[in-house]
Amino acid sequence: MPETEAFAWLERPLSRLTGGDHTLTLILQLFLVVLAVVVANFFLRRMLAKLEARTRNTPTPWDFALVSAARKPLTVVAWVIGLAFAARIVQTETEAALFEAIDPLRTVGVIACMAWFLVRFIGNVEDAVMIQRQRRGESIDRTTVDAIGKLLRVSVIITAVLVALQSLGFSISGVLAFGGIGGIAVGFAAKDLLANFFGGLMVYLDRPFAVGDWVRSPDKQIEGTVEEIGWRLTRIRTFDKRPLYVPNSVFTQITVENPSRMTNRRINEVVGVRYDDAGKVAAIVEDIRAMLRSHEEIDQSQTLIVNLNQFGPSSLDIMIYTFTRTTAWVRFHQIKQDVMLKVAGIVAAHGAEIAFPTRTLHLVGGEGGAEQMAGAER
Repeated sequence: MPETEAFAWLERPLSRLTGGDHTLTLILQLFLVVLAVVVANFFLRRMLAKLEARTRNTPTPWDFALVSAARKPLTVVAWVIGLAFAARIVQTETEAALFEAIDPLRTVGVIACMAWFLVRFIGNVEDAVMIQRQRRGESIDRTTVDAIGKLLRVSVIITAVLVALQSLGFSISGVLAFGGIGGIAVGFAAKDLLANFFGGLMVYLDRPFAVGDWVRSPDKQIEGTVEEIGWRLTRIRTFDKRPLYVPNSVFTQITVENPSRMTNRRINEVVGVRYDDAGKVAAIVEDIRAMLRSHEEIDQSQTLIVNLNQFGPSSLDIMIYTFTRTTAWVRFHQIKQDVMLKVAGIVAAHGAEIAFPTRTLHLVGGEGGAEQMAGAER
């Protein structure tokens, strides 16, 4: 066997050096193996660090993602192989039954490091794709990228577990059969967990919202910006900057409104004019409509209504109904302020006034009745 020949090659000169003392020979062998692992690990880490620095600024994101993902797992693999080699040296000298587990543990360690590398590589590629699309100014669907990344990571972990079980001597078919039978019991015991999992899957497939969207629900007190869509929970940052954690199963039972996907914002206001200015209302309405038609921030393809709407208790109510081009919250309010100030200017230009709540008393009996009423009030 190659390992036996290596042990013999290492043992012969050390045995001559120690005068045939097996204990001292064993200690020297272990020391040399550990020293070789430390030195190899040192040079390996330096080499990978230089490669990572070189690939960081390359136009292709794949090389940096590969080197960065392999940096830590490779150093751990070096330690796993080196320690397993040292343990085999001890096994050949002591023949202890405990060291029979060296080979399967080494195999499991290497498989775990490979899975670790693949999980890191998937995460690095995910980040690289997002950064690259941002630099190009392209639209980013973070929800889809997160969903694909999570599915790949789960697939890697499940495959690594099955391969590790196979290497330990377990039958994969038996494990899968047990999983099928036990899955029924687990399904009943963890129905809420499964409901959240499939709720998250439906969010990924139906895509009613994505990371960064502003969402709210008329059925629940949910409103804020989506920060993360997990397999069990969705984290929403409310407008008072508090995190709100919503189980994914909730989204299959409630109505979700996504204002981030609106095409326009609406101005829906009522301006009241005094009854004394009833003769000027028609001209005011026409001027307001003309102002909105010429306003560059008003979307002319949407509904635009300016009409006398009703006879209010103390005013003639003019309804203004239109849509802005922008959907940005701050910019919308700036445009709305501009529109309302121009409406106030139009009303004033016609010599009219915006009404405020008033009440007129018609007293019977002329001035004497008015004096009696005033005396009674005093």
